[in-house]
Amino acid sequence: MAGETGDMRAIVCSAWGSIDQLTLEHIDQPLPGDGEVLIRVEASAVNFADSIMVAGRYQTKPALPFSPGLETAGVVAECGPGVTAFAPGDRVMAILAYGGLAEYAIAKVTETFRMPNSMSFDEAGAFPVSYLSSHVAIRWLGRLEPDETMLVLGAAGGVGLTAVEIGKAMGARVIAAASSPEKLAVAQAHGADALINYSTGDLTARVMELTHDKGADVVFDPVGGALFDAALSATGWGGRILVVGFVAGVPQISANRLLVKNRSAMGSSLRHFRWHEPQKLNKSVEELLQWYVEGKLKPCVSHSFPLEESARAIGLLTNREAHGKVIVRP
Repeated sequence: MAGETGDMRAIVCSAWGSIDQLTLEHIDQPLPGDGEVLIRVEASAVNFADSIMVAGRYQTKPALPFSPGLETAGVVAECGPGVTAFAPGDRVMAILAYGGLAEYAIAKVTETFRMPNSMSFDEAGAFPVSYLSSHVAIRWLGRLEPDETMLVLGAAGGVGLTAVEIGKAMGARVIAAASSPEKLAVAQAHGADALINYSTGDLTARVMELTHDKGADVVFDPVGGALFDAALSATGWGGRILVVGFVAGVPQISANRLLVKNRSAMGSSLRHFRWHEPQKLNKSVEELLQWYVEGKLKPCVSHSFPLEESARAIGLLTNREAHGKVIVRP
């Protein structure tokens, strides 16, 4: 535990490879630099990207050794030079470069957000990456309008479920697609208007049936693989298909399928908004937190684990055995 010696417990990746080689170690507690805060971690969510980062295949590669963990919530323990927006004792959540699976984590002040008073640490730890990834895609790229129809693939997953809620908050009709009745029930409980089980039915045919052959206006796809092809066929005239992830494989797009129906296919990365359009990111944060306060967003945490079981938590997510978010509590 962090204490007089200035050390803390953390999950450590010492070599690129499987999450099974992650270890729990005592390491030096980090110190915040200019424009940074040190957060005493209460809850950190795991993400599919954690396993990719540990394998050395993520877009960014931290220097070894490092602690995975891309989002966290807790209490500000110390502020670095130049930080005036927060003070020790503030309840915050943050997007991290890495380091969330530890007792203390460093976050940039520009990517640290004050928690609503009514929000629990579990909810806050599961909030930043999934809700922001979905919101920036749907609001700024998908340009979803009230009364339009949005198809959400992987609708019970960490980002998929947030997309369902965001679509409803924006006044759209949401068709949730998932691989089991149990997952569809979760999506329905979070506001989905119609449900499709793509493990037993024809995704394209069912979407066209539900939209009276019009097709979806916006498709939110964190899955990829063969489902992308089926979803693109179900995208209507002028429709926008959002590529948010591809856990089932990287799809290929024939340009003629975009041109003939004036469709758009757009990749959406949260890092783009963090690094290049922070004003839009901040507007997304404001809208999301307002919706939370109004009761329109209800973060779903299906599992929680102690710090020493972080690898199990990541594995549960990557094996698609969880719905919503999985958190780790130091």
